[in-house]
Amino acid sequence: MKKKPIPFVKSYLTGLEIKYVTAAIKGGKIAGNGSYTHLCEALIEKKTQSKKILLSPSCTAALELAAVLIDIKEGDEVIMPSFTFTSTANAFILQGAKPVFVDIDPKTLNVSAHGIKKAITKKTKAIVPVHYAGVACDMEAIMDFKNKNRYIIEDAAQGYGSFYKKQHLGTLGDIGTFSFHETKNISSGEGGAISINNTKLIERAEIIREKGTNRNKFLLGLVDKYTWCDVGTSCLPSEITAAYLFAQIESSQKINQERIAIWHQYHHLLSQAEKDKILSRPNIPPFASHNGHIYYVVLKSKKIRDLCIAHMKKNQITTPFHYIPLHSSPAGKKYCKTIGSMKYTNDISERLLRLPLWPGLKNTEIRLITDTLSNFLYNNKN
Repeated sequence: MKKKPIPFVKSYLTGLEIKYVTAAIKGGKIAGNGSYTHLCEALIEKKTQSKKILLSPSCTAALELAAVLIDIKEGDEVIMPSFTFTSTANAFILQGAKPVFVDIDPKTLNVSAHGIKKAITKKTKAIVPVHYAGVACDMEAIMDFKNKNRYIIEDAAQGYGSFYKKQHLGTLGDIGTFSFHETKNISSGEGGAISINNTKLIERAEIIREKGTNRNKFLLGLVDKYTWCDVGTSCLPSEITAAYLFAQIESSQKINQERIAIWHQYHHLLSQAEKDKILSRPNIPPFASHNGHIYYVVLKSKKIRDLCIAHMKKNQITTPFHYIPLHSSPAGKKYCKTIGSMKYTNDISERLLRLPLWPGLKNTEIRLITDTLSNFLYNNKN
């Protein structure tokens, strides 16, 4: 009998998405900033303890809004890891800034606080820690670099439902951003949110998101008409997107618990392979409580990794690698600068392999994945 393919990611449905989307359509208002937008924002604020949540069409849009909000200008520098998605850099390049790449910590794959310290100059306007795989960066060390002229913007695209100590990711810096893309734990197909934690920025964030107008004040009855008063952009998801997302946010704890359980199954089943030094498993620092977003392994070489991907594909199991470091890309070389050797970023990116992880993945499938992986690696130790 032909094996059933095991995809890398599979969308999860709570069962309420269609009900809420239908209600939004029947409500007669499907443009953004309606009832489901407000329900989502209020529930996310409650769950994360953010001072202010604003939905956005994507995490990319949220990062772009953050760059405008802190007045990024030409000549400013923004420190970030190279081991991240292009949006982290693009958001600031669009405003004329120069991303400055630093290396990652090989244990956590998060940006190195030591690397950040070496990269800070008078031009540094912001630092953007990226919480890889939903595992918290060392935020206490990173927050030490904040001052009145330097902002901390958390790229928590993968971090909804994850914590640094007892504080939700995306709520520690001045600003945080979340992704609700199809590949994320909590999804609306496309979607995102910005978390404004510096209260001085809240009012302006609302104005920028409303195309530079004070429309929010008008809707609240605080002004008798609204007008253009600042730079702005169109940065609202539709009510249809928000309605779908609301069903997901309501079930976010259940979704993340299922993912974490699968994450721990992988971790247990691959413990012997790590003891035998044929792979390395994720390392979770004591200050981090993660959401089970990614389970990855680091193999012995790029050659083994690439052969392994082909072997898994042959067995109907999708196991992709992840980021190609931004500093090595054509755009990275053109628009950005790099501090240090990027030793760990270059090395880890060539050896990392991600395993399928989604609610509903069966125990038999998890065992098949780990057995197929382990058998290949033990047979190719040399």
